[in-house]
Parts: sequence; structure tokens; C-alpha cells
Amino acid sequence: MMNCNVYERIFKRFDEDGDGKLSPSELRRCLGTIGEELLMEEAQEAVESMDSDGDGLLGLEEFVGWMEREGEERKMEDLREAFRMFEMEGSGCITAKSLKRMLSRLGESRSVEECCVMIGQFDVNGDGVLSFDEFKLMLL
Repeated sequence: MMNCNVYERIFKRFDEDGDGKLSPSELRRCLGTIGEELLMEEAQEAVESMDSDGDGLLGLEEFVGWMEREGEERKMEDLREAFRMFEMEGSGCITAKSLKRMLSRLGESRSVEECCVMIGQFDVNGDGVLSFDEFKLMLL
């Protein structure tokens, strides 16, 4: 998670007119510099969805809140993708067998018993497998 000073510096950098607010066009240019293409109407919709005071612009607090939510969403999607790599095909959980298989692909040779022990450390509900929530706890 970035600290607020970093977000504030980013915000000030893209607040081209120095009014302490980001307009849709400033937001669009800001995202364009990091490779995110946004149509003007999409930028307008984004600002409207984040604009808590109804002025049609983004203040620093609104921008920081948005950046933090975006970071969390990205982190969750990365976790879900990692979970899908480890889970037993479509089962919605990580079994000792699926963990052994994935670790083997990563060059880590473990027995099923060792994988059971590893799972047991984070298996909150004691069902012998890791759900996404348990996997998330393990990694966070």
C-alpha cells in the first residue's frame, strides 16, 4: 500500500491548474501517462462516481480513496488468480494434492503429507483444504 504522501505528490503533479481538484480531463491525462486509455466520457463517469461532494471534480481525499480502492481491487484479483493456479480443477479449494502438484511445477518437491501440514497451518475451519479466504489469510 502506498502512503498518502505519494498519492498527494501524484495528485499535485496532475492538478495542472493548481486548483486542488482534478477535472475529468486532468484525470484522463493522469491515467494516460501510465498507459490507461480513457475516453472523455469515461473520465467524466469516473469522476462522477468518486465525487463525494458533488462539485464535478476530485479533491485530494477523493483521489486517495479511489487510489486505495483500486490498489485493493488489483491485489484481490492477483490473489484470485494465484488461488486458481493452486486449486484443484474447479473445486474452489486447494487440496494437499493440488498444492503438491503446483509446488512440483515450481521446483519444490513435497510429499502429500508435508502439503497436509502446510494446509493445516491455515485451515481455519478444519476441513483439510484451503478456501480462498484461508488462502488470502495465508498470503496477507
